[in-house]
Amino acid sequence: MSQPARVPTRLPDVVSAERYEREGYPWEDWAWLRRHEPVAWIEQPDFEPFWAITKHADIVEISKQPEIWRSEPRFAVFTTRVPPPATTQLRHLASMDPPEHAKYREITSRRLTPRKVRPLTARVEAITHAVLDEAAGLREGDFVRDIAAPIAITVIAELLGVPEEDHERLFRWTNEVVAPEDPEFHREGTTERTADVARLELFQYFDAMSRDRRAHPRDDLVSVIANGTVDGRLLEPLELLSYYFTMVVAGNETVRNAMTGGLLALLEHPDQWQALQRDRGLLDTAVEEILRWVCPVIQFCRTAARDYELRGRTIRAGESVCMFYPSANRDEEVFPDGDRFRIDRRPNRHLSFGIGEHSCLGAHLARLELRCLFDALRTRLRHAEPSGPVERVRSSFVGGIKRAPMRWEISA
Repeated sequence: MSQPARVPTRLPDVVSAERYEREGYPWEDWAWLRRHEPVAWIEQPDFEPFWAITKHADIVEISKQPEIWRSEPRFAVFTTRVPPPATTQLRHLASMDPPEHAKYREITSRRLTPRKVRPLTARVEAITHAVLDEAAGLREGDFVRDIAAPIAITVIAELLGVPEEDHERLFRWTNEVVAPEDPEFHREGTTERTADVARLELFQYFDAMSRDRRAHPRDDLVSVIANGTVDGRLLEPLELLSYYFTMVVAGNETVRNAMTGGLLALLEHPDQWQALQRDRGLLDTAVEEILRWVCPVIQFCRTAARDYELRGRTIRAGESVCMFYPSANRDEEVFPDGDRFRIDRRPNRHLSFGIGEHSCLGAHLARLELRCLFDALRTRLRHAEPSGPVERVRSSFVGGIKRAPMRWEISA
């Protein structure tokens, strides 16, 4: 017999954007939920109720049944206090369900396979070293602004076909789209205005690019998307914009934060940093451990298409579950020493790229970028230390790092 659908206990706050900005990830609260309430009904002011899912096995179970667990109408938990991010008003891959999800994903999936990504290695290495060459002359700076962001935005912008003079605008738009609640990104003082203006400017920019690429295709992702078809028809303007949003946000925000969080983890664990410097053979497992440890995407939602029982809890049709991927990455049943940062960890069944049909489309590209950066840093970064506090983005969707001030010595 199942237990009551809702448990009237006082549960921790794991969704307030302000808390993530102030404290970072709520590791202790996630650990408590895994032990005591792995399927927890959360009723919290300023949020629509949801079930918090914190165990690795449960997230895998839900993610592999898209016919039961739907991405629409709620793909993530956002506060009702302010208008939702611009991304929630689009028709992007993260909010699509079968069978249309596979049809839209196929437009670009063949361009992002390991076989297609591997030839990009030399270019990503060149971008990485060029950015480090610039940073080498600074001695002190912000790792996000001076290293991680320029690499991430340049790689995705070049793949899309965005010219260099527009990279900075692309970077600004992604911040405004992902974290419109953050006062630093506000336009004219409001979240709503920020989301509206960013969406409009992105739409106008990529609409012009799409029209150009349909008339004059090039070897870039904008050409692939603009000329891609679903059921024999070209994508509509809103569908195009949604696709570009997915490419830009996933290709910039998540990679940039994994890079920054990864270096911070290595500096906090000097024995692991020294091991990587000594042994290049640890590079691949180090990248996977950085992804597990940092896990830039915090949560996604699914909505039950029918009643479903999970760990004795009955989740009713129409109710939403919120899957917390960083929590799954430290689940004691999968990672007995999950609170240890170990760059030789093998196997490493982290869920930082999700699992199932919604697994990250750009996972192979992200791994390549991380590998190129940390391969370069292991030989060129002679010294690095924080020179001020890390500042985080006000978001409970992406674990963004706005600033990571450091003093460093990078060889020429």
